[in-house]
This record gives sequence, structure tokens and C-alpha cells, in this order.
Amino acid sequence: MLLDLDGTLIDTAPDMAAALNQLLAEQDKAPMAYQEIRPHVSRGAVGLLNLVWTRAHDEDGFETLRQRFLEIYAVLNGQQSVLFEGFAEILDRLDESDIAWGIVTNKPAWLTEPLVKHLDLDRRIGCLVCGDTLEQRKPHPEPLLHAARLLNEKPQECIYVGDARRDMEAAESANMAGVAAAYGYIPGDSNPGSWPATAIIEKPAELIALIGLN
Repeated sequence: MLLDLDGTLIDTAPDMAAALNQLLAEQDKAPMAYQEIRPHVSRGAVGLLNLVWTRAHDEDGFETLRQRFLEIYAVLNGQQSVLFEGFAEILDRLDESDIAWGIVTNKPAWLTEPLVKHLDLDRRIGCLVCGDTLEQRKPHPEPLLHAARLLNEKPQECIYVGDARRDMEAAESANMAGVAAAYGYIPGDSNPGSWPATAIIEKPAELIALIGLN
């Protein structure tokens, strides 16, 4: 089993929202409501900044804001982030059943690795493929294929769980079963039912029955 990070395995929205609102305060802008920010967390720093600023108007200024956001987030990273409810049991079941699992995320390693370590997952994880591990990022299938190779598993015998269309597109291209995490960070204009997913789950616990661990 391969897992996306933000919005799938770990609820990082509180830290991401806090970082955005700190940046807004520094720029003398009003804070945004958490529920307004949360659906866009899987889109990363650029997606969150796009809620307020657009790159097209000032390329250099936008990049400065992006770098400052990442600096703030690096300090807050992990302070309020937790496994989504049900995933502690799922990971225990996977370990007990000797089912290899890993993370494939577009988040860069310098932010991913401290978070994984903070949650004590670093010694359990079978592989970790970050957004800067390879030249390609999701929706390209190569990160998923690379993870399968690291686990010595055939792609067609892997499941990839993610909360974005790009996750399901990557899984389909990699010949993996894609499971859409409908509980994740999904904007109102997105419909998981239209994604090329093998299955859709409304909560993590549904994975237990889906992969026959009950």
C-alpha cells in the first residue's frame, strides 16, 4: 500500500493554515477562516497562496511570498499535524500482516522527513518518495513506480491512496489500483467520482475491509 501524505495519511491542514495566516498578518491582510483554507491544502504552497495572490501579476513578488510561507511552515511543521483518525490501526494491521507500505508525496523531502519522524513513522515506513526525490512529480507515474521498486513489489499488486485527481491519474498510469480519499482536502469544485479511481472511501477505516484486513 502506498499513501499520499497531506490529506490522506496525515492531517497537516492546521499547520498549513496557521502558516498562511501568519504570512497574511505579516502582509497586513485579514486572516482567512480555517474551513476556507483546508480544502486547498493538497495543492501545496502555491495553491494556498493563490487564494490571496496570483503569480501572473508579480512573478518575483509571488516567489518571495512562497519562500516566506515555507519558512513559516517549516517552523510550525508537525506542531498540530496528526494521523487521520483510523490510520494508526491501519498501519498496525499492515505491519502485523507483513504488508509493505510507503509514502509518495509531492511535498519536498526537507519538509516531509521531519514530519514523518515527528510522528514516529520513520522506522516503520517501507519507502518514502518525496516531490524532489525524482525529476518527475505526480501526476507522472514514475514516483509511484519508483516506490514499488523500492518495496520490491509489482505495480499491479500495489494500491495507491490519495485525495487529489493527480493521485488517481498517477495510479492509473502506473497500473496500480487507485483509492480516492474523499475525506481529504478536496475543493468544492472537485468531484472524486469523476477521477479515474478504482474505489472511493469516505473515511480511512474503510481501507481495512477494502484490502481484506478485517
